[in-house]
Amino acid sequence: MSVLTPAKPETRPGMPEPARRRRRLGPGRPIPFGAAIGPLLLLALWTVGSATGWIDSRTLSAPWTVVTTAGDLIADGRLQDNLAVSARRAALGLVIGTVIGVVLAVVSGLSRWGEAVVDGPVQIKRGIPALALVPLLILWLGIGEQMKVTTITLGVLVPVYIHTHNGLRGIDSRYVELGESLRLRPSVFLRRIVLPGALPGFLLGMRFAVVAAWLALVVVEQINSTSGIGYMMDLAREYGQTDVIIVGLVLYGILGLLSDGAVRLVQRRALSWRRTLAD
Repeated sequence: MSVLTPAKPETRPGMPEPARRRRRLGPGRPIPFGAAIGPLLLLALWTVGSATGWIDSRTLSAPWTVVTTAGDLIADGRLQDNLAVSARRAALGLVIGTVIGVVLAVVSGLSRWGEAVVDGPVQIKRGIPALALVPLLILWLGIGEQMKVTTITLGVLVPVYIHTHNGLRGIDSRYVELGESLRLRPSVFLRRIVLPGALPGFLLGMRFAVVAAWLALVVVEQINSTSGIGYMMDLAREYGQTDVIIVGLVLYGILGLLSDGAVRLVQRRALSWRRTLAD
C-alpha cells in the first residue's frame, strides 16, 4: 500500500511566500525583561573589571564595596533622610513645571495670539540650559529651597511644553471640523478632542521631563546644600570617599530609570488603542 503525501502548494512567480516563512519587518517580538539586559551587562562588566584588577578601586569602587557602603548609610539613616529631601525637591519641581508647561502649551497651541506671545520666550528658554541660569537665580532667590525648586521647574517646563504643543498642532483637522459641525461647547471640545489628541505628545514630554528633573537636581544639590543626595556626594568628594559618590550616582540612575519606566507604563496603558511598530 502506498502512502499518500499531501502535495506541495503550487507557487507561481509573483506569489507571496507562506506566512510561516515570511520574515516580519520591524524590531520583532518584545524580549522578556529586555529593559534590564543593558544595565545588567554594565553591572557584569563592572564586576569583572573590579575582580580582575582592570578597574582601580581608587578610581571606581567595586560593586561589593558600594553595596556595603550603601548598607552602612542605610543603617545610619543618612541615605533615607537625604533621599526623602531629594525626592521632595524633584517631585515639587516636576509638578510645578508640568502644570506650567501644559497651560502654556494649551494657550499657544489653541490660539494664534497665544502662540505669538508664548512660543517665542519658551523657544528662547529652550536655547538656554536651565543650569546656566543658576548663578542668576542665586542672585535673585538665594541658595535656599526656592532656588533649587525653580531650577528644576525650568528644566521640566520646556520638554513638557514642546511635546504637548506639538501634539496639539498635530491633531487631525477633521476632528476640529467634526466638533464645529456638532457645535460642541469649548469645554467639551477641549475634553473630548484636544486633550486625547495631545496625550501622546504630553506623555513623550513627560519622559524627557522626569529625566530633566533628576539632572537639574544633581547640580542644585551641590550648591551650598545641607541635605540631599547631591549634598552627600559633595561631602564625600571632600573626604575622598569614592564609594559614597558611586552610591549616589547609582541611586540617581535607579531613580531616573524607575521614573522613566513609570511614565512608559502609563503611556502603554493610556495609549493601548494605538497600533505602533513596538506592538
